[in-house]
Amino acid sequence: MLLDHARRYPKLEAQDCYKLLFQAVLGAEHAVTDEAVARRWMDNEIAALGDGPAEPLVDPISPDGALVRVHLRPFMARHGDPAALVQAFVRTAQRKRGTRDELAAAWRAVVALAEEKRLPFTPEAARAWGEKMRAAGWPAVHHSPVFEADYRPAYRVIAREFLSEALPPGQ
Repeated sequence: MLLDHARRYPKLEAQDCYKLLFQAVLGAEHAVTDEAVARRWMDNEIAALGDGPAEPLVDPISPDGALVRVHLRPFMARHGDPAALVQAFVRTAQRKRGTRDELAAAWRAVVALAEEKRLPFTPEAARAWGEKMRAAGWPAVHHSPVFEADYRPAYRVIAREFLSEALPPGQ
């Protein structure tokens, strides 16, 4: 999964890799306070989508496939129902996922891949970012400014078990 993202997003930075792992391990627990807030957030994001890179509708982000990113551009292009996606997003966020210890272990794999030069950032950048996150208690973060500018990410993290109720019919 990490190597696939590195191929698709060649300007991926350690921060973006961390965000991916945070979501893969912990889901979207940090992103939802209530459904009304989540709906307003998504309505605003959809209104400002604009162009972006070619993306799959569904992008597995956890090794077991239990969590996916549903990308909003292809979702809206297929006439998806934002209300259904918000409900699946909120239900996903309400479920307890992994632990910060598991996130720390996953980050060690990132450092190893960076040492093997298989990621587009240095091992020093990976170690420095990991240390910064460890010291802060492994918090949620935003994408890096470079990733935001170049790839304009717009997605929701959804549990695969809720995917069929969130996707447009026939997807």
